[in-house]
Amino acid sequence: MGRAGCAMQTDTNTIEAVIRSAKILVVDDEFSTRKVIRTLLLSMDVTDVHDTGDGESGLAAIGALDPDVVILDWQMAGMNGPEFVRRVRAPDTFPFPNVPIIMLTGHGEHAQVVEAMRLGVHEFLVKPVSGKALHDRLVSVLSHPRPLAKPYRTRAA
Repeated sequence: MGRAGCAMQTDTNTIEAVIRSAKILVVDDEFSTRKVIRTLLLSMDVTDVHDTGDGESGLAAIGALDPDVVILDWQMAGMNGPEFVRRVRAPDTFPFPNVPIIMLTGHGEHAQVVEAMRLGVHEFLVKPVSGKALHDRLVSVLSHPRPLAKPYRTRAA
């Protein structure tokens, strides 16, 4: 194997180690979805997995845990995913505004994807989630950290 092959293998091993050691918070109001995501993460040898069933608990968990990644449902009772992201991406009032967020939804309409990105979401996943899709999104957010994903603001008229 040539040098490039060795470097690529080392990079793959490094990102896999980063994924395995990641602290991940799942925020979804459906217990079954949280269980599926946890199972997929465990199959990737991720063991530091936390979950909450609503937005308010999720915000508190981010403050308490400082997770490496948040996997967030779009549609939840009470505080929905978009409102959750707006609150997290407020650096003046939220302690960890840079936390990578992967938005999870049962609907993958283009307008919803655009809205999620506009709000400051890093990645987007459509349910039902496959292990490969989840792994690919984790690789993306953990191997290419980005600065604060600032929400797009329109000027008031």
